[in-house]
Amino acid sequence: MARGVAAARTVIRALVAVDPRLPRRALLGGGLAAMTLLTGLALLGLSGWFITASAAVGLSLAAVAGFNVFTPSAGIRLLALGRTASRYGERLVTHDATLRALAALRGRLFRGWSAPEAARKLLARPARLLFRLSVDVDALDGLLLRMLMPAGLSLLAALVAGGVLAVVSPWAGLLLGLGLITGQAWLVAVILRRGAPIARRRVAALEALRMRTIDLVSGQVDLRLTGQLEAARASCLRAEARLATADDAQHRLEVMAGLVQAAMMAIATIATFWVLAGHVQAGTLGLPLAAAVLFVLIASAEPMTSLRRGAVDAARVLLAARRVAPRLQADAPGTASGSAEASPSLSLSPSLSLSLSLSLSLSRTEAAAAIAARCDAIEVAPARLQAVSLQVPVGETVAILGASGAGKSTLLAVLAGELAPTRGTWQALPATRFLQRTELFQDSLRDNLRLVEPNASDARLWTALDAAGLIADVAAMPQGIDTRLGDGGLGLSSGQSRRLALARLVLTRTPLWLLDEPTEGLDARTARDVLRRLRECARGRTVLMATHLRREAAQADRLVWMDGGRIVADCSRGESRFDSLLESLRPD
Repeated sequence: MARGVAAARTVIRALVAVDPRLPRRALLGGGLAAMTLLTGLALLGLSGWFITASAAVGLSLAAVAGFNVFTPSAGIRLLALGRTASRYGERLVTHDATLRALAALRGRLFRGWSAPEAARKLLARPARLLFRLSVDVDALDGLLLRMLMPAGLSLLAALVAGGVLAVVSPWAGLLLGLGLITGQAWLVAVILRRGAPIARRRVAALEALRMRTIDLVSGQVDLRLTGQLEAARASCLRAEARLATADDAQHRLEVMAGLVQAAMMAIATIATFWVLAGHVQAGTLGLPLAAAVLFVLIASAEPMTSLRRGAVDAARVLLAARRVAPRLQADAPGTASGSAEASPSLSLSPSLSLSLSLSLSLSRTEAAAAIAARCDAIEVAPARLQAVSLQVPVGETVAILGASGAGKSTLLAVLAGELAPTRGTWQALPATRFLQRTELFQDSLRDNLRLVEPNASDARLWTALDAAGLIADVAAMPQGIDTRLGDGGLGLSSGQSRRLALARLVLTRTPLWLLDEPTEGLDARTARDVLRRLRECARGRTVLMATHLRREAAQADRLVWMDGGRIVADCSRGESRFDSLLESLRPD
């Protein structure tokens, strides 16, 4: 629980950081919520007084003529309208502020996942990535709406109820206020303690159910061919049963908490009634005022009910905060440089050269998992990088050569900030990595391009499409740049997908491009055209390209051969060894 509270503080700080106006909006929403509560207490108290006074006056015909019904009825209408307006304003302000902050928080989460190895761990289990962005972030709205605000309102309601009774009997009012506060605090503590394991089981079951359902739906053809369809369906049903069991346990906890809270309020009401009856019998308090005090106490139960429901949900909120908080770290400006104790951060650098001095020791398991997840290079586990030292002037194109597992993609992953070496130092310009696998989304062509430049104008998008050689194909589409793609870019050929990725690369403003087998899987004609356009678009940029194809390496100004995680050869165009290394590569 302590870790959950610490994570909640981290989340709150992150929410304030992404939306500096959140504290002001939260205070405004809290003020409106307090006004709603106070007008509600006054409304029910005045209504109780009016009904009781009207009944008492009705017993005496002589008193009817002197009884003013207009002032209290007007007050009731005013309080009702005020309560409605303040409730509407509170919901509008608090929900708008919370949803805006959570939307901005998702962007900060993406930046947190750009830290070395963070994305690799999530990509190993993509269901977790979806869960963090959807269910976990959505649960965080409970921090303000279902935890902090009900707690504050419950405290205010207890103080008001105790204060009103204290006007009649100071000791009784003090005991009532303390009793309500300590009773609700005890109930919340019990709910949190018993609800935490239930919330963990429920979240695990829900995540497993979503993951297995996605696997069942997307892989049903393969599952049927391998005879595993029924087993996958049974696995989904087992996850659903675990989720139902956790839901049932949570509902039971909420029902029991509701019964305890109702019993506590009943005891408080009976005790207050007994005190008020004594004063009425003694003639020190009128019956209408006694009814008003009692009705104020009854009205104070509303925020306490919300607090109980929030406490039942608090375990899930705190668990979501624990899962999200570690990645709520924005990348700091500066060059991508550092040591093994500090992950690199990327930004523009005034340096005129790219320098890399690495002495790395990545475990084979970590490196293999990272490359498999990001580069699809799974034939041979990559070797460790050992005492790699490389100087690359700005504007030069360098081809990194070597057999599978030599460390080419591992080197690019370190420069891209996707892997953190266990020791050594490195320095690099901000980089963009271009992989074999093109990540396209079920969205329009325009929005797929704007992933890298959200504010890019249409003219700039068409210029990028022209540079990538895709302008004629897009212009021929019925909806042009607004054409929607299917899942994974469905609707485009492999060559068109690679060109669209190239157009996206052209839109980036980074001075360093890291290309990993950029034309693998393309036919020779398309590959040559993509390489020609890459060379034209990369003018003025520094390019490092991992490859084992002759057609790609022929575009380089310099060839670097790696073997066993070491650089064993380094030659520039025009040297005799350059041509021999080029001839040793696989032809087109």
